[in-house]
Amino acid sequence: MTDDALVVPATEAQPGPRRRARMRLALRTPANWSQLVRFGAVGASGYAVNLLVFKLLVHEASVSYPLAAVAAFSVALVNNFLWNRIWTFRAGDGHAGFQAARFVVVSLTAFGVQFALLLGLVEAAGMDKVAAQAIAIACATPLNFLGNKLWSFRT
Repeated sequence: MTDDALVVPATEAQPGPRRRARMRLALRTPANWSQLVRFGAVGASGYAVNLLVFKLLVHEASVSYPLAAVAAFSVALVNNFLWNRIWTFRAGDGHAGFQAARFVVVSLTAFGVQFALLLGLVEAAGMDKVAAQAIAIACATPLNFLGNKLWSFRT
């Protein structure tokens, strides 16, 4: 059974009980958990890259934090796409261009959530910029995983 064997095509309408049964089966499949752990490891490397670039731009280069967030996201995006394609989802047989385009769409969606949280935590809550960035990235991660598993790297 492959990692993608339990993915339901978006166009397939399913009744509630069948969907719940597939979700229970997916949760009991070790390959799905292994894939989630690999995604987490790649995400941790992207998280470190993102925070390092963000911190350097904000504190060393005096770049505004919204612009630094966009630049840090862009650098981490490349890192994460390559590792997720090669290692997490093992999607080397898929068309890299299509996967990259989908990955960017999913990542931009997650980034929108992340960016809104960052602005809210800094502007409304008065939180430290690097700490706010760390929290915002963590909050957007589940959306990113699901989008990439179910759409970007599906077979």
